[in-house]
Amino acid sequence: MNDAVKSAAPALFEELSAANGKRIGVATLNVEKTLNAISLEMVDLLDAQLRTWANDPQIAMVLLQAAGEKAFCAGGDLQGLYRTMLDQHASGQSTDIKSNPYACDFFEREYRLDYLIHTYPKPMLAWAHGIVMGGGIGLMAGASHRVVTEKSRLAMPEITIGLYPDVGGTWFLNRMPGQLGLFLALTGASFGAADAIFARLADYQLEHGQKQALLATLLEQPWDGKQDDVLLTRTLLAAEQQSKPAFAAAPTPLRQHFELIHQLCSAPTLDEVVHNIVSLQTEDTWLQRGIATLVAGSPASAWLSHALQKRALHMSLAEVFRLEYVVSLHCAARTDFAEGIRALIIDKDRQPKWQPATLAQVSKDWGNGFFDDPWPEKDHPLADLG
Repeated sequence: MNDAVKSAAPALFEELSAANGKRIGVATLNVEKTLNAISLEMVDLLDAQLRTWANDPQIAMVLLQAAGEKAFCAGGDLQGLYRTMLDQHASGQSTDIKSNPYACDFFEREYRLDYLIHTYPKPMLAWAHGIVMGGGIGLMAGASHRVVTEKSRLAMPEITIGLYPDVGGTWFLNRMPGQLGLFLALTGASFGAADAIFARLADYQLEHGQKQALLATLLEQPWDGKQDDVLLTRTLLAAEQQSKPAFAAAPTPLRQHFELIHQLCSAPTLDEVVHNIVSLQTEDTWLQRGIATLVAGSPASAWLSHALQKRALHMSLAEVFRLEYVVSLHCAARTDFAEGIRALIIDKDRQPKWQPATLAQVSKDWGNGFFDDPWPEKDHPLADLG
């Protein structure tokens, strides 16, 4: 592969030699012009290389980073998926969630990659600088060592496109303190580094300018290929975090409004939760943006986010990915997901026509249809996970 072709690849890989002869694998998301959006090609490249490194005894750890200064990853590349959804709807096969081969492939392979990261046998350091949204959080959430910086902005804004927080979001949102996970799913609210740590999505808060010094320190270590490498990485990151005063933190709304959020979202029904949020009288601009997003978002997405977190409360990570796979294919087969992409990304009129148009019109039977699984358990495309 020549240098021009290689540099145009959506993911780049290199190996750096450590002092004792071991190597650090560096994977770089490389689509800066689209904020490193996840394509099927990127997924396949990452999956193959991460598996190769997992089986290579000379690779001590992996660094997952991104090209450019703006984003780690702003989510999935939805344009190709959008076209296949339109074709599926036009074909009259929307009742068969298996009738969109591209969607089946995309979600299966993306979720396999996310699960691989969650269960990776070696230390993986995700350097989540800049925008980290949707599928980008899916990539970072499972890493054993997750770093956020002064420019990190995280969100799961799928309600704005008629989807729900997938890529394992059902699992990790459920594990946030209090009711933060449900609030973030319903409002798509964004937050910075300190709140990412508070919400258990990140582990370390460093300045972006510390990365090269940290990498140099990592290359000096006596890696042994054993579990001690995880502790070693953790110790080095903690030391680097303490080496400089904490950078000036932006307001941390999740921590600031934690008690209020917990109160708003602890109501027994979704109708009550939504009523609590949208009727809140506040001068806080962060809360106002969240309220506006919920009001404008897909009612079906709100219903799904709530139902999934209830349904998956005691599921394993593998079970959650199998559940999300089925639900995501139902989203592709129904109308809101394509309509949300059209309104936000294709036509950019920001005037989606949601179906159903209100939460009151989302019947339980209609909503439960998202969970209809056409595969016997042993034949599920993700049956082998876990």
